[in-house]
Amino acid sequence: MITRLRAFGAFWYDFVIGDDWHVAVGVVLALVLTYVLSVATSIAVWWVLPAAVLVLLPFSLVRVIRS
Repeated sequence: MITRLRAFGAFWYDFVIGDDWHVAVGVVLALVLTYVLSVATSIAVWWVLPAAVLVLLPFSLVRVIRS
């Protein structure tokens, strides 16, 4: 049972974190920012996640190209 739980945890870690933990942290921060803005203001905040992708994708690509 422990082996299966460990394999399950390893799968989800690899699936969420993947190769670049910086991108995973950026996505979590974008989700938190979306939530905070949606609760604190009455404006539409759908644009936060696409903006995060526009920032994080080139950042990730530059890191891969340099290594």
